[in-house]
Amino acid sequence: MVASTRWASIRIMIGTILGGVLGFYVMHRVEINYKEKMKERLARYEQEMERKEQQRLQDEHLSDS
Repeated sequence: MVASTRWASIRIMIGTILGGVLGFYVMHRVEINYKEKMKERLARYEQEMERKEQQRLQDEHLSDS
């Protein structure tokens, strides 16, 4: 009886530790993927803003001529 109780508590501890490690790994991967997507979005946004600024400068230059 004592052995089964001890074995049960060991299984619970091992499961808790492994579950924590798995959860940490999954959240780590999610965070990395999220950061990559945000970097890509920021790069596209910066390109769009740069393109708009170039267009604005070109339009101003043409209207001044």
